[in-house]
Amino acid sequence: MSTKKRRKVIAGNWKMNMTPTEAKELAKGVYEQVKGKKGCDVVVCVPFVDIPAVAQIVKGTIIKLGAQNVHFEEKGAYTGELSADMLKAVGCEYVIVGHSERRQYFAETDQTVNKRALAALNAGLKVIICVGESLQQREEGVTEELVRMQTKIALRDVTAEQMANVVIAYEPIWAIGTGKTATADQAEEVCGQIRKVIGEVYGEAVAEATTVQYGGSMNAKNCEELLSKKDVDGGLIGGASLKAPDFAVIVNAATKG
Repeated sequence: MSTKKRRKVIAGNWKMNMTPTEAKELAKGVYEQVKGKKGCDVVVCVPFVDIPAVAQIVKGTIIKLGAQNVHFEEKGAYTGELSADMLKAVGCEYVIVGHSERRQYFAETDQTVNKRALAALNAGLKVIICVGESLQQREEGVTEELVRMQTKIALRDVTAEQMANVVIAYEPIWAIGTGKTATADQAEEVCGQIRKVIGEVYGEAVAEATTVQYGGSMNAKNCEELLSKKDVDGGLIGGASLKAPDFAVIVNAATKG
């Protein structure tokens, strides 16, 4: 399958920012900046409390609504958690799983990332699965081994058909919220390694059809070079997604070519 057939996805991760009132204003701003754009899926992954407010703004537009986490059970005694069915019921189409901040601060493991991904996929959600290495791991030369392992475990029991609803986001931990960014060549190398391991598990056709994003301080200044790379199919955007004009620059870069 030609890489030109692979759809680019630009997803904003708003993290723990924006009250519902603020979220509505930001969503309106994003819509005004990106309406009419083609050739790129635009997603905003917002705090749980903001989902109903943002759903009102993006309904019927090109913007897809996403959440930042999901529990792996359908229901039960899991205080503070939300199920995939709950997210679908309030308009979510996407969900992020395995973000490094979830792994670092909330004890996420490769195994729970897999369980959350499966729960979301089985409920009909699209998942953005995050993988990536720390600075120490990169300096020790184990980036490829680590990312391969994270990807394989995250995709355990995911079918080839379900891979149509999977996005893998390579997010080097050392480049998240630090202002540091992997070079375009570094991003391309690891995204290519991710695609290679998908090919080993599912075959070349699935690998060539799977969207692999870069996430790690992608912004309005560096997005064009990053997105020009063959194996970088979009971005999982943190800080720059909180400014509608900056986010729109990234979306514009993704629609070129």
